[in-house]
Amino acid sequence: MATTAHTHVIPGSTQTALVGAVALGPVDPEQIIEITVRLRAAPERGGPDLQALAADQPPASRRYLSREAYCQQHGASHSDIVSVEMFARQHGMAVIRSDAAQRRVVLSGTAASMEHAFGVQLQDYEFPDGTYRGREGELHVPPELAGVVEGVFGLDDRPVATPKLQRQESDGRLQAAAAGVSYTPPQLARLYNFPPGLDGTGQCIGIIELGGGSRPRDLKTYFAELGLPLPVVKIISVDHAKNRPTTADSADGEVMLDIEVAGAIAPRATIAVYFAPNSERGFLDAITAAVHDKVNRPSVLSISWGAPESRWTGQAMTAFEQAFTEAAAMGVTVLCAAGDNGSTDGETDGRQHVDFPASAPHALACGGTRLDVAADGSTTETVWNEGPNSATGGGYSAFFSRPDYQAVLGEDVTMRGVPDVAGDADPATGYRVRVDGRELVFGGTSAVAPLWAGLLALLNQQLGQPVGFINPLLYGSLRCEGVTRDITEGNNGDQQAATGWDACTGWGCPDGQKLLQGLMR
Repeated sequence: MATTAHTHVIPGSTQTALVGAVALGPVDPEQIIEITVRLRAAPERGGPDLQALAADQPPASRRYLSREAYCQQHGASHSDIVSVEMFARQHGMAVIRSDAAQRRVVLSGTAASMEHAFGVQLQDYEFPDGTYRGREGELHVPPELAGVVEGVFGLDDRPVATPKLQRQESDGRLQAAAAGVSYTPPQLARLYNFPPGLDGTGQCIGIIELGGGSRPRDLKTYFAELGLPLPVVKIISVDHAKNRPTTADSADGEVMLDIEVAGAIAPRATIAVYFAPNSERGFLDAITAAVHDKVNRPSVLSISWGAPESRWTGQAMTAFEQAFTEAAAMGVTVLCAAGDNGSTDGETDGRQHVDFPASAPHALACGGTRLDVAADGSTTETVWNEGPNSATGGGYSAFFSRPDYQAVLGEDVTMRGVPDVAGDADPATGYRVRVDGRELVFGGTSAVAPLWAGLLALLNQQLGQPVGFINPLLYGSLRCEGVTRDITEGNNGDQQAATGWDACTGWGCPDGQKLLQGLMR
């Protein structure tokens, strides 16, 4: 490992070993590693002015940047890219590609060259679910790159996220679902009063996947049984990841749930699925690839993977939030599942935790409910909580301060509150989907993100322009307009439902037509 004297520590780069992991020894020094170096926005240009976008303004009053304009005005500078490329070559690394819009330089080199360049020691680790290449401590760059390099991702390739879904077995065909037991997405669209006569024409919904895959024949069968057109599904490979379906017990369930829910709500929208490795690097690269995609141009991005904030590096959480801020500047709505393990988010330290990236201030965090329908068609909706390992996430961030739009929650709230909105998530009242030739019922907040994503695609279609960053509106002028249905019963452990916003279900579940009316004012 190189000396760290006269070097600059990258803020937020401190890493520790996974709980229960055992170091096996140094990695092979000749092992070839590929990394992403995250750069600052061009300092001479400054960041985007988001004051108007963060204000309580309807979409018609907002002026978004095109992806091309954003790159020109706020991408990484040519001089910064050249500086990092020179640094890499001086340390025996190859430059694979550079991207000013995504503010990244992709490098490849031996483990030994990486260790020397960033002042770190890489080791192989074994943990209960397998092995990973990892590191401990901080990352370093020379003084001339201080502030230029905001993060280095890929040296540590541990899995960071899990899909936020839970499965309940189901028999029978899709149309045989019993009301109050499981629902098809179109049934939920009717129950949540989504605007009729819209199908997502002209829209693109981006979906992030960190594993699993989809099978075209399953999609064809699923949409045919629902009597819906088959959406156009595009597969985008990020960091060499592929669409690799295996079995219904794998991450295939997440992939198919996301595509089928979003696609059934907005069947004429294009579905762009970004497959990436399950690591901080893969996750970040997938997000920036989607946000800055000049080909598919998604206006909605659905993310159903995450993990407790305590498991992420600070550099990753900062970079994700920056990417979501960039999305807001370009009119892209980012929706994230809030987690399925209640107020602890599955941690066992006795404290409350929230799931990331749902806790990022520029994400629309999606919590979960239990939705029951009586014989007369009336509905009852409560906080989803079937126990600590089957309950909606929610609480307060330990990393992000309260954003301005949440000032309405009062001075006692000092950190970002999660979630913002909610939808049906209890597996006992779950979503009927088709995965690897099987018809199953899934729940979890994983389903809520694509449900809301489909709704946003419909709203964008009707409005003729993207809604974009909707949070300030939900906490502002729309909060008294009945655009969401308040959930006032139940808890997720430490957090209790209440009138108005709460840290179980946010402002509640959508009333699609009222939301459209509110956005058109």
